[in-house]
This record gives sequence, C-alpha cells and structure tokens, in this order.
Amino acid sequence: MCVVSRNILVVGVADKGSALRELPVRVLAMDTGAQAIRCLKEEKIDTVISHWELIDIPAGKLLRNVREAKPSTPTIAFIKPGDIDQEIAARRLGVDAVLSEDTDDDYFREIVCQLLGISAIASMQITDDYNDNYRVLIC
Repeated sequence: MCVVSRNILVVGVADKGSALRELPVRVLAMDTGAQAIRCLKEEKIDTVISHWELIDIPAGKLLRNVREAKPSTPTIAFIKPGDIDQEIAARRLGVDAVLSEDTDDDYFREIVCQLLGISAIASMQITDDYNDNYRVLIC
C-alpha cells in the first residue's frame, strides 16, 4: 500500500498529472484558476503546477499569487512551446521550473521528484506467490 506523502495541485494541464500516478503523491487536477484558488483554501498543497495561461486567469497570475502568499511552495509553470515571452515572465516570477507543454512525462516526473525530494520509484515490494512465481508490486 502506498503512503501519500505530498499533495500536488495541477491546474490547466491535467494530462500531466497522470504522469505522477506512480509517485507517493495525491494529485488534485483542476481546469480553472477559480477551482485552484478554492482548492488552495481548502487543502494543504505542497506543490503547484500550472499552465501559464489559464482559461480564467491569464499571464501567470495564479502562480504569481501562490509565490506571493506561499513563497516556500514549489511551483512549476507550463508554457507554450517556443514562447520566449512566457518563459522570461515565468523565470522572473521565480517559479522553480519552467517546462514546455510538450515536455516528456519522464522528465516532468523527474523534475517533480527533485522539487519534492522524493524518489522517482516510491517503493518496491516483492511478494511470494503460491506457484513460486514472483510478482513485483509498485505503488
């Protein structure tokens, strides 16, 4: 059984949240900034991962608000591929990582693990099956 160690809020890039399913984290995926703000008020969030341009909150304003309210909370900004203006703005804001929408899931997972200080493989348990076969359970 996996023990959830961190809560990660993923906003506007729900497909990236699925790349974290093997980690000992709870992913809260939201589509809009308003949903994310409500979640931030109700849940203890350890990391915020957000698209730079949300449907209802443009230009990284959600990440800016998180950085101002909780500067120690790690943040990751997803930007449009090749959009230098978004990348410069995100880096000036001081987010912990700036990734492109087309970032490989393995690299994304590695970055999240580095920010949270967790292993990319949460745990591995080998159990003895009745037929002398071995199963590997990864949680």
